[in-house]
Amino acid sequence: MAIKYELSPEIESKVKDIVKKLNMNHIDLNRIICVKSRGSKAKRTIARCHALSKIWQKALGIKGHYVIEVISENFDNLPPHEKEKVIIHELLHVPFSMGGGFKHHKNYVTRRRVEKLHREYKSKGEMLE
Repeated sequence: MAIKYELSPEIESKVKDIVKKLNMNHIDLNRIICVKSRGSKAKRTIARCHALSKIWQKALGIKGHYVIEVISENFDNLPPHEKEKVIIHELLHVPFSMGGGFKHHKNYVTRRRVEKLHREYKSKGEMLE
């Protein structure tokens, strides 16, 4: 079965809430696309962050964009707090420049940072509208 992708307003809403509550002001929400995929063979991957590379930006005449992809088979059954941590993790990959690159796991996208940000996020209360 081929992988199928669909835009996910549910994930987009959670991304917006997290970005706002955690003051991730470097993230331009107009350049973040949220997608849910089905049919992936990935066993241990829950979500991925994809970037529009410099060559595609140049060819299309647009700025860097990022896609947050959640893999339905591995994401949907997680408890809400784990889903939030996964989204925070993927957002941490987006660099301050939003130029098409990534922040890597080593010394930046770490479990400790995700846990800290998640505690901060939860302390800010229910989802904003």
